[in-house]
Amino acid sequence: MTTRLIIARHGNTFTKDQTPTRVGCRTDLPLVEEERGTAVGKYLKLKGYNPVKVFAAPLKRTMETARLAVKALGKDLAVEENEDFVEIDYGPDENKTEAEVINRLGRHYLEKEGQDLSLLSEQDIVNKGEEVLAWWNEKALVPDGWVVSPCEIIAAWKEFADKVEKEYQGQDILLVSSNGVIRFAPYLTGDFEAFAAEHDIKVTTGGVCVFEKEDGDADWRCTEWNVKAVKMV
Repeated sequence: MTTRLIIARHGNTFTKDQTPTRVGCRTDLPLVEEERGTAVGKYLKLKGYNPVKVFAAPLKRTMETARLAVKALGKDLAVEENEDFVEIDYGPDENKTEAEVINRLGRHYLEKEGQDLSLLSEQDIVNKGEEVLAWWNEKALVPDGWVVSPCEIIAAWKEFADKVEKEYQGQDILLVSSNGVIRFAPYLTGDFEAFAAEHDIKVTTGGVCVFEKEDGDADWRCTEWNVKAVKMV
């Protein structure tokens, strides 16, 4: 009997002509389009997935995406809020552009290394900032200043997965969250490092991830990761 945990990232919160910023838990933006949330539901229906319960982090972008997915699935399901999967707090980088984030991180880490910034070029600063963000995107290593507890997020995923297995055995569950939180979901596989070595752990807007577990298995299997639903339906 297969129990399935389906995880989707919310849709877009910026239009193509806007400059995106790093939106965390303190910036509650609504969606600017319905395409990706709708595509999530259409993709799940196409694949034959049948969520019996839908959860979402209590933010406009996640709740709206979940409701759009439910509508596209043709279901009459209420979306239940789950605060454990609200987006992370980006601290001083909250709602800042990527260029601003890279500049702050570059300067901070170079100074932390004892470097004299007056002797360095702007490109040196950019390179270091990009390196720090690469650590986050490739290994989920949290940059200084961000208010994030990986241990708590990992524990939340494991606790939620245990609940899904216990209360919804043999059924499908959908959870809509955000990029900063979803990247920790592969800890459910029992070997995050191996997973991160093979996959880009940064999930795109409207991306779908699927974890499955058979009765008696110790860990979950990731059968789909970062599927761009909007391109599949």
